[in-house]
Amino acid sequence: QVQLVESGGGLVQAGGSLRLSCAASGSISSINVMGWYRQAPGKQRELVAIMISGGTPRYSDSVKGRFAISGDNAKNTMYLQMNSLKPEDTAVYYCKMNGRTWPANNFEVWGQGTLVTVSS
Repeated sequence: QVQLVESGGGLVQAGGSLRLSCAASGSISSINVMGWYRQAPGKQRELVAIMISGGTPRYSDSVKGRFAISGDNAKNTMYLQMNSLKPEDTAVYYCKMNGRTWPANNFEVWGQGTLVTVSS
């Protein structure tokens, strides 16, 4: 069974930076999709950044140019570097991975979420 553990959230002032990490454990054969989502209070969960099969990352318009998604397949870990943070970036951030386990089962797993609070 694949599990994701997130870390790196916290409180930061506007204009600051944070780096989120998401580490996967389990019998992972490959990771095809790495994504970061967020959910602000009273709002629906939204896609922040996604990388499919190591291709060109895609970002929501609200974070483009400020956030960067990356992955380390050797460590089964993904990251979200967040720069120039704004109060409106305050949310619980979730990672999600899609891939395959040994011997050959598909998986789709969410992290537990990590709170990012940006003060003005």
